[in-house]
Amino acid sequence: MKSGHTPGVTIEETPPRRATTAWVVYDLANTIFALGVVGLYFPEWLTTSGLPDSSLAVTAAAAGLVVIFAAPWVGAVTDVRGGRVRILTISTLVAVAATSLLTRGSDVTTFLALGLALVAVNIGSVVYDALLPFVSTKENRGRVSGNGVGVGYVGSFIGVGIGVLALEVLEVGYATTFTMLAAGFLLFAIPAFRYISEPAPDSSDRRAPAITSVVGDLVRSWRRAAQWPNVIRFLIGRFLYTDAINTLIGGFLTIYAIQEIGLEPSGSRTLLALAIAFAILGGIGGGRAVERFGSKRVLQWALAGWVGAILTGVAAAVTGLVALAWLIGAVGGTALGATWASDRVTMLEVSPPQHLGEFYGLYATVGRFATILGPLVWALIVDVLDFGRSAAMLVLAGSILAGWFTIRRVEVGPAVSPRSREERPT
Repeated sequence: MKSGHTPGVTIEETPPRRATTAWVVYDLANTIFALGVVGLYFPEWLTTSGLPDSSLAVTAAAAGLVVIFAAPWVGAVTDVRGGRVRILTISTLVAVAATSLLTRGSDVTTFLALGLALVAVNIGSVVYDALLPFVSTKENRGRVSGNGVGVGYVGSFIGVGIGVLALEVLEVGYATTFTMLAAGFLLFAIPAFRYISEPAPDSSDRRAPAITSVVGDLVRSWRRAAQWPNVIRFLIGRFLYTDAINTLIGGFLTIYAIQEIGLEPSGSRTLLALAIAFAILGGIGGGRAVERFGSKRVLQWALAGWVGAILTGVAAAVTGLVALAWLIGAVGGTALGATWASDRVTMLEVSPPQHLGEFYGLYATVGRFATILGPLVWALIVDVLDFGRSAAMLVLAGSILAGWFTIRRVEVGPAVSPRSREERPT
């Protein structure tokens, strides 16, 4: 599906500064949930409760499956009817309420609440991204977007800090910890609800699409992308490495660090904070490296760093050298920042200009599919086949390596469509 602003909407030349600030701060709020809840403290609770890895894997996969179909439809509906701020508000409140329920009832209730929170947060992210044109100008759009990413990392530290305060200082347990994290999420999200606005769309002659039509558009987009070999190669490669990376940062690296390497929960929090710090450096350094060496080369370096970090983690578990865990944080964090700094630029460079928005929709879809398969593969290896978590880590390393080889075959710069030579991009 093609991206763009709402038809019939006149975007302000200079949006209010408070609206821009509120949009940036919401990235911080969202990251408190993503890293604080999903990436760290929920996996911690899972390990202390003795529950299988598959319980988290199945929950994440089920939520991802819902989002794959719901997110494009929500995006298409808001293109016609507007109401992005309203949907962002509702989805955030649902996520906050669901997060507050974590570990307060039965295990089934907890995982249902987590699944609901994951769906709500991802739906909110769709409309949040689409609000960027209303809080920025054409000239500063890149800077505003980058500020959101940078401030988002601050949210990671806040999420870790809230948990440390709750668990180590106040000693209130995980249920109250999740409530405090939910409160932090809500607190920093409120400015977006209050200060961001969007003009009403002129949709008198348009109807909101049915969800089936959105799926049909997606299928047609894939058929169109098949005419551009470099686009398909990149999307396949992206699926392979994103599948592994999302699995790791989605909580399973925390589980591995505690269960296999032998870190205490407090050590896992320190490890995550270290990784975040190096991710900031990797993002900044990776962005500059892209300008000097090219996006494809930097992306390959980042993926090689990921393979090295995973193998270091396996070595730490096998040898019992817990100190190697800190190397994982440094190398993996750097690789994380550099991956996202180069990944979307590479997509830009391989896409034909006339289909850029449409193919970026496929780019996002691939990322969502990657949230489903990786956790299920981890659960299959660990809980069904009983091969152990180190085997699962090696499979993830293999997936990233396969992505590296696939990206290697990508020619940077849009290739000519073999079916329509007349569409040669300029």
